[in-house]
Amino acid sequence: MSDVRESSLPAQSPPVERAETAKVDAPAKLSWWRGDGGEGAKRNLGLLATLVVLVVIGILTRPDLYGDPNWVWGNTLTILKLASVVGVVTVGMTFVIIGGGIDLSVGAIVALAGVWCTTVATQSYGAGGMIFTALTVGLAVGVVNGLLVSYGRLVPFIATLAMLVAARGLAAEISDKQTQVSGNTFINGIASTNVLGIPLLVYILVAVVAAGWVLLNRTTFGRRTVAVGGNPEAARLAGINVRRHTVLLYALSGLCCGIAAVMLTAQATSAQAAMANLYELDAIAAAIIGGTLLSGGRGTIIGSLLGVIIFSTITNLFAINNLSAEAQNMVKGGIIVAAVLVQQVQFGSLTQFLARNRATTT
Repeated sequence: MSDVRESSLPAQSPPVERAETAKVDAPAKLSWWRGDGGEGAKRNLGLLATLVVLVVIGILTRPDLYGDPNWVWGNTLTILKLASVVGVVTVGMTFVIIGGGIDLSVGAIVALAGVWCTTVATQSYGAGGMIFTALTVGLAVGVVNGLLVSYGRLVPFIATLAMLVAARGLAAEISDKQTQVSGNTFINGIASTNVLGIPLLVYILVAVVAAGWVLLNRTTFGRRTVAVGGNPEAARLAGINVRRHTVLLYALSGLCCGIAAVMLTAQATSAQAAMANLYELDAIAAAIIGGTLLSGGRGTIIGSLLGVIIFSTITNLFAINNLSAEAQNMVKGGIIVAAVLVQQVQFGSLTQFLARNRATTT
C-alpha cells in the first residue's frame, strides 16, 4: 500500500538553481562639459573668442592706436561706457525673451522716462525726484505691456509695437518736440564720475547684471521664468500663475528701461523724444547672440552681457576705422540672422544628439 501511495505522489523535480540576476550596466553619464550644463559655458567661450577676433582685427587695421597702452585702456573704458546703457536694457529684455515674450518698446520707454524726468516740474524736486520719476514711468509702462499681453491676450509683438508708437508720441507731446536740458549736477555727474579709474556707469551695469544673474539663477522667480517660457501650459498645471508672472517680467523690463533712462540722460545732459532710437534692436540682438532662445525657455545673463560688449566693440571698431554707420547696421543685421540660424540648428539637434549619445554608451 505504501508503495502505491508513494507512486501516486508527483515526482519532485530536482532543485532549481537560482538564476543569476542579469547585471545591466547603468548607462554612462555624460560629463558636465558634454551635457546640458556645459552648453552655456561653451557658448560663452565662443563669445569670448569672438571678442578676441575683434581685438585682433582692430590691431591689424589700426596698429598705430593699439600700440599705445594708455589708448587701449581708455578705449576699453569707452567700450564699456558705450555698452552700459544698452546692457541694462538687455538684462530686462533677456528676462522677457526667456519668459516667452518680446518687448519692442524698450527704446521708447527709455525716451519717455528720460523726457518725463527732465521736465521743469520734475527737476524742481531734485535728483531724487528725477530718478524716482524715471523708475516709476518705466515700471508703469512695463506693467501696461504685461497686462496687454497676459490679460488682454495680445501677441507680445503687437502689444509692444503699439506701445513703441504710443510712448514715442507721448514723449514728443511732453517735450513739445524739443530737447530738454538737465540742469541737475548730481544727475549729470553720474556719467562723468570715476571710481578707482572706472566710470560709475560701468559699476551700475555690473550691479544690474549681478542682480539679474542672481534673480535668474538663484531664485524661484528665475526658475518660474524658464518654466513659463519653456512650456506655459505645463507651468500653469504646476501651479504657476502664468499671467501674473508675465506682468512681472514686463514690469522688470520697464524698470531696467527707467534705470537706463537716468544713465542716458546723464550722458547727454538732456533728453528728447528721439533718444534711445533702435535700442530694442540692440537689446534683442545682444540677447540672441548671448544664446537666449527667441522661443523662450533658455538664456543667460552673462551671455547677453557678452553680446552687448561684442556689439559695442563692433561699433567702436567701425568708428576708429572711419566706417559709416550704414555699414555697421548691415553687419549687425547679418550677425543677428546668423545667430538665429545657428540657434535653430543647435537647439533642433541638441536633444537628438544627447539621446543618441546615451543610447550608444548604454
